Amino acid sequence: MKQSEHPVSQTYAKYINPSFIQLLGVLGYGRVFVRASGVWLWDSEGRRYLDCLAGFGSVNLGHNHPALIARLHQLLDEQVLHFCHTGPAAGAAALAEALAKRLAAPLEISLFASSGAEAVEAGLKLARAATGRSDFVSCDGGFHGTTLGTLSVMGAERLRQPFEPLLAGCHRVPFGDLDALDRALKAHKPAAFLVEPLQAEGGVILPPPGYLRAAQELCRARGTLLVLDEIQTGLGRTGTLFAHEAEDCVPDVLCLAKALSGGLAAISVAVTSRALFDKAYGGAGRFDLHSSTYQGNAFACAAALRTLELIDEEDLVARSAQQGARLLDGLRARLRGHPLVKEVRGRGLLVGIEFGPTGSSWLDKLAPSLVDKVSEGMFGQWVAVRLLEAGILAQPASSRWNVLRLEPPLSIADEDIDAVVDAVGAILDDYRSIAPIVADVTRRAGAQWRSGWQF
Repeated sequence: MKQSEHPVSQTYAKYINPSFIQLLGVLGYGRVFVRASGVWLWDSEGRRYLDCLAGFGSVNLGHNHPALIARLHQLLDEQVLHFCHTGPAAGAAALAEALAKRLAAPLEISLFASSGAEAVEAGLKLARAATGRSDFVSCDGGFHGTTLGTLSVMGAERLRQPFEPLLAGCHRVPFGDLDALDRALKAHKPAAFLVEPLQAEGGVILPPPGYLRAAQELCRARGTLLVLDEIQTGLGRTGTLFAHEAEDCVPDVLCLAKALSGGLAAISVAVTSRALFDKAYGGAGRFDLHSSTYQGNAFACAAALRTLELIDEEDLVARSAQQGARLLDGLRARLRGHPLVKEVRGRGLLVGIEFGPTGSSWLDKLAPSLVDKVSEGMFGQWVAVRLLEAGILAQPASSRWNVLRLEPPLSIADEDIDAVVDAVGAILDDYRSIAPIVADVTRRAGAQWRSGWQF
């Protein structure tokens, strides 16, 4: 059966997003995934895939972790009160305490919600309420969500532009540029500087060493809060429990989501200090200025609490550092000197391969703009398609299609890391110049067009 004929694909196209389903078919990328366990996925045809995307960092534990599933079954059998809005919720209290114990002082007050965008919104609202200021500064290339508020501080113009005008007073500076940040803080006196410790969707971009700590000092000097978006980098992804720990930096607000879910329950949180919470929401007249219907529900909190425990029990933070080093070292050795690989970079198990002209081929010299255009427009996605056909799920960074992102569950084994390195190397051996890429993509697109964009 063609994947486009699968009932799930047809129903999804009819009632949710027809353009998405059509796009999946353009290069033969479409699959209907029906089962997942650990680091593996299976599609409706019974084919198995190594997951090197992990739900964009949501599945750090691996899919359907048996200990997490057992805890959630137990919770359902207990017949607890799942939604409580007129009294304290036991699950939320336990989770907030567990988070506070894992974070450096003074981070101890949790504002729960269901999605990463909501956590960022909570951080921005708190910054305005606590400082009495209105403006925000964020970074070019940053990704913080797609609600109207988070789009206002989004670094990707393609995602912002259709919805403008957005919030006024939002300013962007180059990521990693402390001088530009200082100028923006001085000129705009913002309530908050919102930043990721490293940019995932922006292309797995690492800032200069010491950037976060220096940014924190600049913010404090200007009366601006540092809101740190660790929605994709938190909970072991980068080889420390939280990415900011690598710089001995404690933000004013920390936003978490994705991996906190254990891959099973929607939950997010913005964690802040008691002093800032009191400024924003202290007192009987302000305690309810920020809320969410599903915040702190028992099911999501139980999933998150057991997830934190399993990260500790299975030493997944150390494993992320170890396996990330294996992946980085393996890719760098295998791809060294490749004429279309500009850099292999990352931290922990968040790794990016940047494609583009290196100046080492004749085509780079004759037509550098063509090489740039092909690299930026199709190379990363084409390699992802080839990997899928080889049984490995990966994707380019959403704002930088010339960067292939590898982001597997933290439980990935040595032999699976080595298989990824071998597969990437074998695919790139076919493309030592741009011409074969253009030929292959054109041939595939033509075949799909002739078949009516089926997959």
